[in-house]
Amino acid sequence: MGTKREFIPVGFGILTVSDTRNLASDKSGAVLEKRVLESGHRVIERRLVADEKSEIQNCLKLWIAVSKIDVILTTGGTGLTGRDVTVEAHSELYEKSINAFEILFASVSMQKIGMSAIQSRACAGVSGGTFLFALPGSPAACKDAWDHILRKQFDYRNLPCNFVEILPRLEEHERRK
Repeated sequence: MGTKREFIPVGFGILTVSDTRNLASDKSGAVLEKRVLESGHRVIERRLVADEKSEIQNCLKLWIAVSKIDVILTTGGTGLTGRDVTVEAHSELYEKSINAFEILFASVSMQKIGMSAIQSRACAGVSGGTFLFALPGSPAACKDAWDHILRKQFDYRNLPCNFVEILPRLEEHERRK
């Protein structure tokens, strides 16, 4: 029988991308903050930016540089319309993509919203030793992503593997240079 693992809290940044919301009306960001905190983690930053690629990237870069932020969750801007640029803002910064997240999220969404799941471009990757996840702007989609995928992956006790245990190794390539 293996050794029982202790929970390890990690730091999150929560960024809402919207031209119409403010922090008071940001239901998706609030859902994520509540779930992150209830799971025993820390919310280091929570902010809202407009659907502008440069604004999104500036915030992501700023937070990637903050050592206390291990994970950045963005909500909004993952659709197909002209103003939806979160995926492009994210993907240009990724050192590595987490392709399975897109597949798993689509699978979870399919069970909830059927074929409408095809319109989501949720994505994930790693940059500067930080995990980045771009989630849709709906509270239900944020709940689904956290409850069915992210909660377990950010729980060190989840076996056989999880994101917390590889967090210290995300920048191994930097030590080889």
